[in-house]
Order: sequence, then structure tokens, then C-alpha cells
Amino acid sequence: MIYGAETWPTKRSQERKFEVEDMNMLRWMCGVTRLNKIRSEMIRGTVKVEKIPKKAQERRLQWCGHAMRREDYVGRRVMELEVDGRQGRERPKRRWMENITSDLKEKEEKELTRKRVKRSG
Repeated sequence: MIYGAETWPTKRSQERKFEVEDMNMLRWMCGVTRLNKIRSEMIRGTVKVEKIPKKAQERRLQWCGHAMRREDYVGRRVMELEVDGRQGRERPKRRWMENITSDLKEKEEKELTRKRVKRSG
């Protein structure tokens, strides 16, 4: 379902759609319907599967590190490319590097809170 997700600049609405479809598939795998009123966390705990946006984030960061380490890689040249010309009047589309920077900020915040919990505990 997330094949090639490391190159997608995803929006929050798209991530939400992935989560919904993921839960539909997990419910189908477990033979559970929404009428059974079993919480999503219980189903995820039973199947031991992480959320799709989190897995996509991991793969995005892995691929970014891979692309940055290679010197003569086409993807790296494309990431550093500056396009000449005027920008359109509408809101700019979310870029892949914006996703990477937000992923890194989120990961740093989680690590900082984890360290704070360890110190206080």
C-alpha cells in the first residue's frame, strides 16, 4: 500500500485516508466489523502493525539519508535544483523537503521528551 512512499510529499488529509484504509484492511484480516465495537488500538495490538504514516515517515528519512550520502546520485541533484521563473498565484504545493524537515523536527521532539522522561524516572 505504501510502495514508493519515500518519494511522496504527503498531506495530512492523505495520511488520514491511509490510516482509514489501513484499519479497514486490519479489521478485515481479523474478521472484525465496526459493529463489534472493538477499538483500533486493540486491533493494532493484536496484529502488531504500526500506523502507515509512521512507516512512511521512517522510509522517507531512510531514503533521504541514502540519497544524501551518494555523491553522484540523480535524486540528490534534483533535490538541490532551483527552478527559474515565476511562481503561480495559488498556494505552493507541499514539497518533499518540507516533509523531511517536519519529520526530523517531529523525531527530535520525541527524542527530547523521551530523554526528559528517563531523567525524571
